[in-house]
Amino acid sequence: MLELAGIIVLGILAQWVAWKLKIPAILPLILIGLFVGPISTLVSEDGSQWIQPIFDGKSGFFPGQNLFYFVSLAIGIILFEGGLTLRSEEVKKIGPVIGKLISLGSAVTFIGGGVAAHYIFGLDWRIAFLFSALIIVTGPTVITPILRNIPLKKEVSAVLKWEGILIDPIGALVAVLVFEFISVGGDAGYTKQALVEFGKIVLIGFSFGISGGYALYYAIKKRFIPHYLLNVVSLSVVLLIFVESDVFAHESGLLAVVVMGMFLGNSDLPSLKELLYFKESLSVLLISILFILLAANITLDDLLLVYNWETGILLAVIIFVLRPMAVFLSTTGSSLKTNEKLFISWVGPRGIVAAGIASLFGTKLVEQGIPGAEYITPLVFAVVLVTVLLNAATARLFASIVGVFLKTSEGIVIIGASKVSRLIGVYLQKNNRHVVLVDTNSSNIDRAKDLGLEAMNASIHTDDLTDNIELNDVGYLIAMTGNPEINKQAISKYGKTLGENGSYRLMSADELKSGEIRPGTRNDILTTTHDYLKLVQVVSEYPSIQDLPINSKDQFLEILNRIEKKDEVVALFLKDEKNNLELITDPENMHVDKGCQIVYLGKPIDLEGVVQMNNSNESQEDQ
Repeated sequence: MLELAGIIVLGILAQWVAWKLKIPAILPLILIGLFVGPISTLVSEDGSQWIQPIFDGKSGFFPGQNLFYFVSLAIGIILFEGGLTLRSEEVKKIGPVIGKLISLGSAVTFIGGGVAAHYIFGLDWRIAFLFSALIIVTGPTVITPILRNIPLKKEVSAVLKWEGILIDPIGALVAVLVFEFISVGGDAGYTKQALVEFGKIVLIGFSFGISGGYALYYAIKKRFIPHYLLNVVSLSVVLLIFVESDVFAHESGLLAVVVMGMFLGNSDLPSLKELLYFKESLSVLLISILFILLAANITLDDLLLVYNWETGILLAVIIFVLRPMAVFLSTTGSSLKTNEKLFISWVGPRGIVAAGIASLFGTKLVEQGIPGAEYITPLVFAVVLVTVLLNAATARLFASIVGVFLKTSEGIVIIGASKVSRLIGVYLQKNNRHVVLVDTNSSNIDRAKDLGLEAMNASIHTDDLTDNIELNDVGYLIAMTGNPEINKQAISKYGKTLGENGSYRLMSADELKSGEIRPGTRNDILTTTHDYLKLVQVVSEYPSIQDLPINSKDQFLEILNRIEKKDEVVALFLKDEKNNLELITDPENMHVDKGCQIVYLGKPIDLEGVVQMNNSNESQEDQ
């Protein structure tokens, strides 16, 4: 009992340490597993492991094959969650670079890795290509923590993010298919009967995956499942499909759950996001337990098996030859610069799916007596550890060396995608600013996307924004929802990360009524003259943003004074000759030159009246 509780506690502790240090969780998990497993035999009094995953008559958790049954089910759930993230609408939107990376790039890694493993280690071609299939995947869980605090261009972050998301289930599918192909061939080779068995596995896997996905989709859509049972019923269906598929065609269960996840991920299931959150939480717990157990199950003999110069050469080929080759071939003709291609080439850590499936497949193939199968698990673990350690330790430094750091974070996140936010977002985007609108209202998100704006359906109460590496170039945060409490919470939670250059919110109706906010003491207030309802009213009557030329600081202050007296006009930005925009939060201390413009929302101001204004602050009324 103590050991089991210890695994759970150590696993969650490793997740917390990874979050705190901003490193992939797989790194501390595997290190802890190795320490309490094979390494502990060097320090324990009787030479036994502190944690023994397989029951040996004296200690251990899982007698016989039970550990691998648990691993199979856990990997199945993790792969199902990965399949849910692979949505066709997102695949269609990806640029040609990402499309080539997950196709041409994967082929380069698969073929090159297989050839390298065969000639460097002398592995059988079947085992060599299973190894290369397993190292295709990177995964968002290892990419995101490494890049979270590196300010990069959105294009570079997007390539790495979407490669990780899309290649995870694709790489898993390739690895499963290669494993099935090896399994049906056995020692007899790939006979006609073996090929028929392989086709049977693929057919059964796809059939059960699609059937199970449709059955769950239909049950949820028709509300046959109460809301409070939704997540647990979904989990039970995943396990049922996994086991049933495996009964009809041995080893087809993993393929079935990947296909099932892809089917549901591309459906119009209203509860998809809630289901995904549950599976993510469950995956965190399973991964925490799984990788400590798997690492602890590796023996010292396994570690010594890959403790040689051949492993170093293979790792060098994967990191310094195959990854750059895949990236440069996939980015030929793209707008990415050479230094950006070099950085993408450097960041290629292998992830959780690779390590988990390697342990499962490696052990099964060893039991089948396939020559060289004993190399699969330790070799893949070596690739995972080295690539994660290398990237976690050097990604920021390498970004600095090749010059891909953004000098300033000028991107803007707007919380709330109402008509007001969309109008301001379109203006900012036309002025070459990276703008992202965030809302939980799907209709608002769709309207924003129809206008060509980048929009996220996300809640500020989750970590969706924190984990999104495409927001690394964001330095400004504007909270513009109709709920003052949400606006304040957004500033409080994300002000330091997304609003390092400035974070602003709309004032509440009570603040506006009381008049407590005054110009010059605005703090984080976007405008001191309008709350959300007044802004909505202005936009409904005058849905436009205007630029008004000014010639001096005095003229700037005079115009602001006049604007603040008008309910149908809202001053927003000061724009200089280079089209740089600055929020008007402290007018007295803003630098104004000839050629600047005031950017305002609402009713157009009579330009003739403005032109007649001079530096003596003559008082004239707008026509």
